[in-house]
Amino acid sequence: MKQLRGTDLKRLHRSWRRSNTFRLAMILENLQSPFNVGSIVRTAAAMGAEKLYLTGDTPSVRSSGAQKAAMGTDKYLKTQHFATVAEAVAQARADGFKVVGLELADEAVPMFSAELTPAVAFVLGHEDRGITPDALALCDSVVFVPQLGRVGSLNVSAAATVACYEARRQGYAITGSPEPGDNGGPDLDGDE
Repeated sequence: MKQLRGTDLKRLHRSWRRSNTFRLAMILENLQSPFNVGSIVRTAAAMGAEKLYLTGDTPSVRSSGAQKAAMGTDKYLKTQHFATVAEAVAQARADGFKVVGLELADEAVPMFSAELTPAVAFVLGHEDRGITPDALALCDSVVFVPQLGRVGSLNVSAAATVACYEARRQGYAITGSPEPGDNGGPDLDGDE
């Protein structure tokens, strides 16, 4: 076994990207930390998200803290800033996304039991206060990440990562995973 580098790594990612064309976006509402914004940008870019809708006091993806965490990956995303979450949600819906809040709320369902395809925009809220009541009321549904330990919540950037991966996992459950060697991907069994 060897680590993939260069062309083989690009082929592997390309084969997975071609196998999952479902759409993904995020609405960031009043995040406080530019480092969390940057981390979410990097995850969103890695997971093939189309767009970030920034609302309220959320720092710009171009801020120095966000850039430090994102490491330049913001160039792979479209971003737009809105004064209110209502404007961001309206635009996400106009862009064809179902709006799903990620929050520990009384009517939230476990993330894995919600339908997160074919096009989902996750709403992520302030690191301490979460999604505002106004934003919760605008969501088509609300999901949470079941946690088994004694910690009650995840960092917002970690929760964003889990949400992106669950949306992509559901997509692959529908389309199937690429076969080794398909679509230019490496044959991971060494038979290439």
